[in-house]
Amino acid sequence: MIGEWLDIGWVEEIPLRGSRTVQVAGGEDIAVFRTGENKVFALLDRCPHKHGRLSQGIVHGGAVACPLHNWRISLATGEALGADKGCTPVVPVKISGGRVLICRASTLRAAA
Repeated sequence: MIGEWLDIGWVEEIPLRGSRTVQVAGGEDIAVFRTGENKVFALLDRCPHKHGRLSQGIVHGGAVACPLHNWRISLATGEALGADKGCTPVVPVKISGGRVLICRASTLRAAA
């Protein structure tokens, strides 16, 4: 994806098995997660079910549990796992020199 990248800080500033939130142009909140395996992912900070703030959920492996109804959302694809149906837009993220960068693209992409 071509777009501008926004530097949001050092990888270590995101707690292991936790997240931090970044507000981007347009007022959207992006949740940036760091797994126990030190992988970083970014999603729109909104569960597809009841729009709970995923940044307040618990990270387990490659998923986050929504704090409202415990839906598990894949950090890699944004898709609800198990019997639940729905998808949260994924935000492209990359690491450069220990810094976390998210794509500023105005259009967030949902997993296919």
